[in-house]
Amino acid sequence: MTTRSAPSSATETDESDEPRPSSGLGRRLGFRGDDLNLLGLAWATSRVWLLFVLLAVVVLRQRDLWQAVSTWDVQHFMAIARNGYATAESRAFFPGVPGLMEFGDLLGIRPELTGVLVGAIGSALAAAALYRMGGVLPAALWLVAPTTVFTFVGYTEAPFCAAAFWAWERWRKGHWLSAALLATVACTFRVSGLFLVGALVVLTLLGDNDPEQQLDRTPEARARRLVWLALPSAALIAHAWHLKLVTGSWSAWYQAQVSGWNRGLTSPLDALANTWKAAQPESWPGRPEVPVVFFLEIVSMLVGIVASLVLLKRRRWASASWIGVHLVAFGTSYWYMSINRAVLLWFPLFLLAARFVQPDRDERLQWGRQLAIGVWMGVSALVAGAWAWILFTNGWAS
Repeated sequence: MTTRSAPSSATETDESDEPRPSSGLGRRLGFRGDDLNLLGLAWATSRVWLLFVLLAVVVLRQRDLWQAVSTWDVQHFMAIARNGYATAESRAFFPGVPGLMEFGDLLGIRPELTGVLVGAIGSALAAAALYRMGGVLPAALWLVAPTTVFTFVGYTEAPFCAAAFWAWERWRKGHWLSAALLATVACTFRVSGLFLVGALVVLTLLGDNDPEQQLDRTPEARARRLVWLALPSAALIAHAWHLKLVTGSWSAWYQAQVSGWNRGLTSPLDALANTWKAAQPESWPGRPEVPVVFFLEIVSMLVGIVASLVLLKRRRWASASWIGVHLVAFGTSYWYMSINRAVLLWFPLFLLAARFVQPDRDERLQWGRQLAIGVWMGVSALVAGAWAWILFTNGWAS
């Protein structure tokens, strides 16, 4: 290992390319320079933008505030918090968000507000984990992603991403216990926790072509790490066991997905054909947003495929598996549904995107990449606003 010599003068120190360390909370979280302020600004700006859209819906559409932030899945979570898994459709959801809503109710907080607070905290924590893995830019891109509204309301995306991203960050740094505990928390929010466990197995066995991950790769060391994944696996098994006690079936979650959302096992070609049919305007008369969203599901699938191929080319085996397993699951369902939201879970995609558009030291390229960042984030924010409008007005915004 080589070390850099100390600067010979104050001038040399001032001109150093090394970012100055942050202080206080920023230093403890590993932030450098003004990065904490930049990330906080990105988070606040994205939340204020969504709040502006929400208030516009309330005023222009004369919609109740709490109804606007409690559409679709939020209604299911609120029902589970009140009544448990009393209906067949409710069994398609994991207990994490309903449990937080029930806890909030004990404190006198209405469940819709609890969902918003969980989204605010979860999105901030997820962005901080992305910063730890790639800097401010991927975190900012994630915060203004087209479907970021799902990290604003009481959906699972924000808390799951917070737990899963930090679990990944801790695992690659060799903090096995904290990573396993975080992965266990992630497994309480959605079935994607199972995919997280699988991707962590790949990360342990094959690595991710990560120069920062300088770990003992002997079979014995890898086996010791894999033992920690018994914790999140136990959370998944416990949830399946609970549903079995309620329904008498180990496959209650899958049955609920099939009966409630038509997500039965289907060949990839048939799944694509069914999604293409759903993306035609004549399939949804009087509901113009639905075919657009289904078309974007196809776009999101293509984005995931391209990202996976790029990651495989770069021998990022674990990152590719994290995105790839989602594509297999969604691509073998009756139709593509909720891939648009699942993009928020694909942190390697945002890391890739940030590397593509990050400023270049070559002045001939720097202005072009900076322009690309501005255009990308501006367009993404506009799409995010439109997506938020659809969700807040109870339109189809999967």
